[in-house]
Amino acid sequence: MSQSDGDITQLLRRWREGDPGALDEALPAVWDELRRIAAHELRAHRGHDTLQPTALVNDVFVRLLGAKNLDIGDRKHLYTTAAKVMRQVLVDRARAQAREKRGGGAWQRVDFVEALALPIEADTDIPALDEALKALAEHDGRVAQIVELRFFAGLEVSEVAILLDLDERTVYRDWAMARAWLRQRLAA
Repeated sequence: MSQSDGDITQLLRRWREGDPGALDEALPAVWDELRRIAAHELRAHRGHDTLQPTALVNDVFVRLLGAKNLDIGDRKHLYTTAAKVMRQVLVDRARAQAREKRGGGAWQRVDFVEALALPIEADTDIPALDEALKALAEHDGRVAQIVELRFFAGLEVSEVAILLDLDERTVYRDWAMARAWLRQRLAA
């Protein structure tokens, strides 16, 4: 079932306005893409071997549907929100695993340039990365969004450019700036 962005946007609007059947129509249209993103995330985060892509997408939907005042307006917003939620699910799991280990939080830092080269190394300090991304979002929200889509959703520069309606050169420039900014932030 292939629906256009306009169809998906219309279904999301109908759902927001209280039509529960609209969500049933929208989910098949976006499920495969979200599952592809989840599979990429799990390959990139080897510390989550027990979590399957379908389970990660389910966790995302549970969080999205349980969120108060959720206002997803279109396909772009759905995917960017899903990428943020996937990031949060993985951060929460990493923190829980660290607490369970004796001497929890025994993460080792890696060179951030290496960490940004997907897949993400198993010993990447995901909670520290999350904190750095929060700070980056305060500095420049668009650049932080590009990092989330590239790093956590595994999208190519061309895909990010289309999704955010930006020129590819802008995405490349922002991606380079973000890597430098985050490298400096994590080295501190």
